[in-house]
Amino acid sequence: MQQAGFKTLLIDKSDHQIGGDCLNDGCVPSKALIHVSRIIHQARQAEHFGLKVDGSVDAKKVSNYISQRQEVIRAHENAAHFRAIGLDVALGEATFADRNAVLVASTKYRGRKIVIATGSKPKRLAVPGVDTVKYYDNESIFDLSHLPTKLLVVGGGPIGIEIGQAMLRLGVSVTLLQKGRQILPNDHPMVARILEQKLKEEGMSIFLNTALLSFPTPTTATISFDGKSEMIDFDAVFVATGRESNIDLLQLDKAGIETENGQIKSDRFLRTTNKDVYVCGDVAGDLKFSHAAEHHARIILNNLFSPMKKKQNNDHLSWVTFTDPEVATFGLNEKQLNERGISFTMLNTGFEDDDRAVVDDHRYSRLILLISNGGFLKSRKLLGGTMIAPNSGELIQELILANSNNLSIDTIFNKIYPYPVASRINQKIIVDFKSKSLTPLLKKLLGIAFKIFR
Repeated sequence: MQQAGFKTLLIDKSDHQIGGDCLNDGCVPSKALIHVSRIIHQARQAEHFGLKVDGSVDAKKVSNYISQRQEVIRAHENAAHFRAIGLDVALGEATFADRNAVLVASTKYRGRKIVIATGSKPKRLAVPGVDTVKYYDNESIFDLSHLPTKLLVVGGGPIGIEIGQAMLRLGVSVTLLQKGRQILPNDHPMVARILEQKLKEEGMSIFLNTALLSFPTPTTATISFDGKSEMIDFDAVFVATGRESNIDLLQLDKAGIETENGQIKSDRFLRTTNKDVYVCGDVAGDLKFSHAAEHHARIILNNLFSPMKKKQNNDHLSWVTFTDPEVATFGLNEKQLNERGISFTMLNTGFEDDDRAVVDDHRYSRLILLISNGGFLKSRKLLGGTMIAPNSGELIQELILANSNNLSIDTIFNKIYPYPVASRINQKIIVDFKSKSLTPLLKKLLGIAFKIFR
């Protein structure tokens, strides 16, 4: 809005908080940690080829590396930078004063439109004895001066398994507890099982369908698993059981903004019950990703300027879990397609015969695509899909592009890929599908055509 010539005020709690969860407690520090852990893991893997690596990980150096990477990005995410490019910035706790004004440190600021982008925070674990344990979540795990010997991870979603695998590779013994029947409950079960197996091969203990009952002592947990109680020893607990919106101190009622179950009520245009106030990012109660916030911002910007109002639509949204291997998912899943009555075909291929996967040693990888069913002169489109493979978040980008732009699968089929790039798997799955459509009648017609036109 400032670049478009509007007087714009940015409010945040402190200068350090600018950049939000992603810079301070989320994507940036976690990916820096994963980068370090991957280097250490690969160094140990080199023993298979005669190179021996000794020594233990220096947790302080790992923490320093994470901080250094954050500071590089913080150079353009701070109050001084934004003021230098023309934004007004107010630092302090914000509360609504009325429908079009907020208070920051007793100063009232009024705006025609207000966007709430206060993000979310990790849910606190509530079981007996929790206050006695060494407790970490994503807001505290990146400042460790010493690594625990045994880490208990509670929650098998993206945050839990990313941090769990990173700690495992740094030399920590990791046990993970998941309430549901699979890790990554929002991803395809086949993909989740492959990742679970890879994590177990690295040494992680995983308990599914498990309830955490209590902490009898600061270093023991009682769990319910397979219909019976068990005890688990640990030094520290990392909790990743979900997130809740940061709205407690906003005094939303003064602005006529209604909430429900701890969440701001909003419509498909991201407007609250006060139509001059919008929600953006985690506080919108949608999929909690930084790029989801970018998606929301584009909707809001369009709707502030255009008579053609856009609604929030996640049909083309994608996400990546940055484990090794990565899990990348985009578009609609089988359940959503069935609920909408959309006819589709599932394509499913492993990487066992992919030349790049053979030489890079990840033949366990898998790609699943959902494509529309065709008809006379009707091209097939990519509706959704998921891939588990090293760097799948990069490999799947052209599929996301095709899905977002409603392109035919022929776009991928006709592309010429340099051999042997890893993304050739995207073409292979479509080539295999088209090959199976060569019916006896079609083969006969091709034979006739060959004789006529050769």
